[in-house]
Amino acid sequence: MHHFDEPVYMISIVAKILEIHPQTLRQYERENLITPSRSDGRIRLYSQRDIEKIKTILRLTREVGVNLAGVDVVMRLKEKMEMMEQEIMELRAELSRVRCSGGVPPEKSLVTKRSIYEMVIFDDDLLK
Repeated sequence: MHHFDEPVYMISIVAKILEIHPQTLRQYERENLITPSRSDGRIRLYSQRDIEKIKTILRLTREVGVNLAGVDVVMRLKEKMEMMEQEIMELRAELSRVRCSGGVPPEKSLVTKRSIYEMVIFDDDLLK
């Protein structure tokens, strides 16, 4: 849902802004490329984020020549990359904290307790 002060637009306005037919927006929704929110009266409401996503779809289809199935793949990969980039940033921040503190907390370490066993390697030549 949208924040109270976030602008939202009805389908006719978005179609006019982007110079496309409203049916194109409905098709994108049927293909699960966009998911506008709905008012209580079931009117589609598009946020600025939705409009930016539609612009990306239009750029991919018009300028690059990607079909809607390809657009779906590209958008999913883009989302996955953004999630991975966020995870990398979080891991770097954690690594920085560990370096500054001088150690790894026990719950994050790979080895939590030491073994009492020692390994002894025998030379085969000595046993003969």
